[in-house]
Amino acid sequence: MVEIGKTNSLKVIKEVDFGLYLDGGEKYGEILIPKRYVPADTEVDHYLDVFVYLDSEDRIIATTDLPFAEVGDFAYLKCIGVTGIGAFLDWGLVKDLFVPFREQAHPMSEGLSYFVRIYLDEETERIVASSKTNQFLDNSPHDFEVGQEVDLIIGTRSDLGVRVVVNEKYSGLIYHNEIFTTIKPGQKIKGYVQKVRDDEKLDISLQPAGYEKVDAIAQNILDKLAKRGGYIEAGDKSSPETIKHVFGISKKVFKKAIGALYRNQQITIEEEGIRLVKK
Repeated sequence: MVEIGKTNSLKVIKEVDFGLYLDGGEKYGEILIPKRYVPADTEVDHYLDVFVYLDSEDRIIATTDLPFAEVGDFAYLKCIGVTGIGAFLDWGLVKDLFVPFREQAHPMSEGLSYFVRIYLDEETERIVASSKTNQFLDNSPHDFEVGQEVDLIIGTRSDLGVRVVVNEKYSGLIYHNEIFTTIKPGQKIKGYVQKVRDDEKLDISLQPAGYEKVDAIAQNILDKLAKRGGYIEAGDKSSPETIKHVFGISKKVFKKAIGALYRNQQITIEEEGIRLVKK
């Protein structure tokens, strides 16, 4: 079954001067892919992976160009124009992505980027986007456990921290004091459930509970020491801000890691810093 706003694998059924027709099934019939998008040596009965959408005249059409994101995805996209009916975002296709005024959490401005959810208007079958992303998140009871690894999509900043989409479905938050590395809206990374709140929303950490990845963190410290001649002026007495700036981790994680390195006789801990043990 053909899905508008998605990549589909469709069979070539007819060749014409201006392109090919693909099998859209009983619902959509023949779907045109214009000649400029047809790969070389494509023939009747071949299958093509194409993105299907409605063109500017609301005709169903296919392209081998793929957008930055599809229907059902969250994405961080740049606004390239605002008109009397809404805003338009660049999503990698010739036809820009429309955001109606009613779907804008705040009025959009040309040149700025926004975190949006792409969806299909069921009545018109037009692909549109919304920056009111909370309406697409599920806050019903779930079975997440503290410490569980989850997939994150980085969203927008708030006064408390950075909002994230958890497993493409649930609402989460990373508090500012839990962020020790650079993250960007739309970025997909791993995270860990830190707390399940009474409203079913999730507090998320970018580091695992218990800091099971201390070995990787310790290795990063060793690498930085090697690059800096074997000594870094950062230790137990350093401020959390200094540790975060130099190593991108919290002071608590740093102390655990250098403790392990010290016990393994890989570093010495001095008054003002740490030093690599020469072998």
